[in-house]
Amino acid sequence: MTPATRAAADAGDAILGAVVGGLIGGAIVNENNKKRNAARPQQVTRSSSSSGQSSAQREANREVQVALNYFGFPVGTPDGSIGPKSRAAISEYQAVLGYPPTGQLTEYERTLLVGSYHRGIAGGGATMQMAAQSPMGMRGLLVAWRDEAAGVPPVAAVPAPFAPGGSVAAAVDAVAPVSVAPAVPLAVAPAVPSFLGGVAVQASLASQCNTVSLTTATNGGFVTAVSMTDPGQALAEQFCLARTYAISEGEQMAARVPGFTPAQIAEQCLGFAPAMKDQIAGLSLKPASAVLADVQGFALGTGMAPAQLAATAKICLSVGYRTDNMEVAIASALLLSTLGEGAYAELLGHHLAQGFGAARRPDLALGWYDMGLNALEGGGTAVFAPGQPERADLIRRAAYAVGGRADPVPAPVPAALPSFAVPVAPAPAPVAAPEDQSSLQPVAPAVPVMALAAPAEVTAASGSGSSGSGLPGPMSLPFLLLGN
Repeated sequence: MTPATRAAADAGDAILGAVVGGLIGGAIVNENNKKRNAARPQQVTRSSSSSGQSSAQREANREVQVALNYFGFPVGTPDGSIGPKSRAAISEYQAVLGYPPTGQLTEYERTLLVGSYHRGIAGGGATMQMAAQSPMGMRGLLVAWRDEAAGVPPVAAVPAPFAPGGSVAAAVDAVAPVSVAPAVPLAVAPAVPSFLGGVAVQASLASQCNTVSLTTATNGGFVTAVSMTDPGQALAEQFCLARTYAISEGEQMAARVPGFTPAQIAEQCLGFAPAMKDQIAGLSLKPASAVLADVQGFALGTGMAPAQLAATAKICLSVGYRTDNMEVAIASALLLSTLGEGAYAELLGHHLAQGFGAARRPDLALGWYDMGLNALEGGGTAVFAPGQPERADLIRRAAYAVGGRADPVPAPVPAALPSFAVPVAPAPAPVAAPEDQSSLQPVAPAVPVMALAAPAEVTAASGSGSSGSGLPGPMSLPFLLLGN
């Protein structure tokens, strides 16, 4: 399963340790090294026949390099040339097994390394499962097989060497005997009753998202912070939306991993569940800070570089959601949240709030929701639906409503049409005409003071062009109209 194109041995950055063999993470880092090296000026070095290495010696060196890569001591592409990087990997191998780290293999050390490699290949999937159960991963198998060769009783069953002509299953079934101490009668505690035959029944997130999609279409679109009446429906929609983004991102990254098929990558990702079973169980029992402390210890024990481990977790997160394996998805999200990818903590809040792969604990979910939202408010990159800035406000309001806590931010109020008070001029008071116009008394207006002429006087004055008040004819017209 070695990729066909890799960076040259002893070149590029070191890849530390392995998780379940480290095949996926190593391929990602090597692919990045290949792209970086492609941008540099290439120097072609031609080897001559005077190197002093025979073809047999080169093949033996290549076999050592393959074994070192397999057990998490990376050397790059096995090319049969033992350079500084290979020497460093050999020294690390010797230090792990308790031998002097000289960088030069003794015959016994070489035999143990190469023989263990063939033994692990013969074990197939069983080898990977045992490596996942060891805190040291693949390196733990080397320690166990070293002790077995030294006559120390093993603490766990390990696959026997593959016999020529036999089957892989037979090699896996043939395990070393384990010494058992004499049985001592002990007080037996009452057994906890179980009615499921030891089989855990888990809800299918894929099926749930299909139902949520139909409900969303029936409602005419996604729930918003203003239109939210059912916080559970709002969180379910956002969980399924985040699941879709996570699957898409992981598939794009997996497509750039050379030398591995999707089936091989999915098989490698299955090792996350047994390796992190304690941390997965703690998600339903402990607050977020305690769970992160446990996951941090696991991440440090893998020996992998943080960037390599994060890239592997993103690919396996996609595999977990695509295959509906909630344990793989939760393990991947836990690693990403621990490695500084705070936006992925939202996924763990969804798992706890809705009970997929974990107990339904809305109270514990709030801690993970807050972690994801605080990461975004602190300038973190939005991983899910980056084009919807109002999504964070919706998740916060829905999560607080489901968790039974008051939202610290007041609920939004729908915008109303603007309304302005326009002053209205009062209507003029009606003017009552006098009953007897001949008795009409002169009215003294404020400015200027003018006397109203009686109708008879106005009529008499119309012929002479002046009124009785001494006003010219045109100026007496308003009084004539008012009087009439």
